[in-house]
Amino acid sequence: MLALALLLAAAAAVPTPAELRIAQARVAVARTPEQPRPHVELAMAFARRARETADPDQYRRAEEALATALRLAPGDFAARRTRAWVLLGRHEFARALEEARALNREVPDDLLTYGLLADAHAELGQYAEAEKAVQWMLNLRPGNVPALTRGAYLRELFGDVEGALDFMAQAFDRAPLEETEDRAWILTQIAHLHLAVGRLETADALLARALELFPRYHYALAQQARVRSAQGRHAEAAALLRARYEAAPHPENLYELGEALARAGRAAEAEAAFDGFERAARAESDGWDNANRELVAYYVDRARRPEEALRLGRAERARRSDVFTREALARALFASGLVSDARAEIEAALSVGIRDACMLYRAGVMAAAAGDAAAAARHFQASLEANPRSEVAAEARRALQPES
Repeated sequence: MLALALLLAAAAAVPTPAELRIAQARVAVARTPEQPRPHVELAMAFARRARETADPDQYRRAEEALATALRLAPGDFAARRTRAWVLLGRHEFARALEEARALNREVPDDLLTYGLLADAHAELGQYAEAEKAVQWMLNLRPGNVPALTRGAYLRELFGDVEGALDFMAQAFDRAPLEETEDRAWILTQIAHLHLAVGRLETADALLARALELFPRYHYALAQQARVRSAQGRHAEAAALLRARYEAAPHPENLYELGEALARAGRAAEAEAAFDGFERAARAESDGWDNANRELVAYYVDRARRPEEALRLGRAERARRSDVFTREALARALFASGLVSDARAEIEAALSVGIRDACMLYRAGVMAAAAGDAAAAARHFQASLEANPRSEVAAEARRALQPES
């Protein structure tokens, strides 16, 4: 244990890629404070640090640096492009899309602008437009890492997990060795894809590698907890999610911790986590960066307040129409007894092609409630085929068994 503690302390003493960029940019700002470029580089370094730490205050610092850059050079392209990046990080997807479109009109062959377009379109549920943007990135520079990772995300949404894995593997091979957070992030995404189809052991090994590259990485801890949960090791999953919440204290992370504590049989601790989650999530529910989808799940599954779930689901759906928001609204509609509307919403989500086992299972439950036995059976079977080791696999198998 002492050796592990010393190893973690040593790792913590080594600056991360974003910390190095912040230090370098601050030196450049001090040397030439009247030039906009160092301020833009500082802003981008803060934005990258936000992903490393999940600390939203890094985006505030980025915005301050960008304000200085744009005061020095109003309309500066790099500053505006970084501002769109920050807007994406703050989940202001519509504003980010507007900014990215303006940048694209100004410089139609800028690779990173197409990445911003792809991200904004995908988060808003405009998948055909996101796909076009990623294809432009690949046309402009075949095999570039930003395009490969975005293409992998879309391939997963379109139901092509193996194609997504291919793109992510290529991205990992091309990622610079010194970019340890980038490489850990890619490994975490590859692990997520393996986990999504039930390859737990492969996912676990990849996550161990990610945590070696970037110790205490909050994204990897979350995925590792999901592996432990799928293995039935719920106490370990809860410990990992507690560590993740300590590193990234966001309401949605507290909700996932509550779920793990409940599965581990620690009811009092789970209740405390859910209470804290509800307070924190409601406090930010009117903002762009919110935990409204988790609130919907909480009000449907835990608090049994379908009217509140429906209000939040509809409000979030008005902002974005990605598959996960549509699924959340479908769950709220179903809990409110609006079975036909719920089916329409979840079928629209599935029409993208996504092969998420839990989503398919819920579609089966909704179809069964509507009396459509054939559609229910198709969805339950598809859920099992997508991931035979998912958390809903046992329920799907039972649903497919003929009544005696």
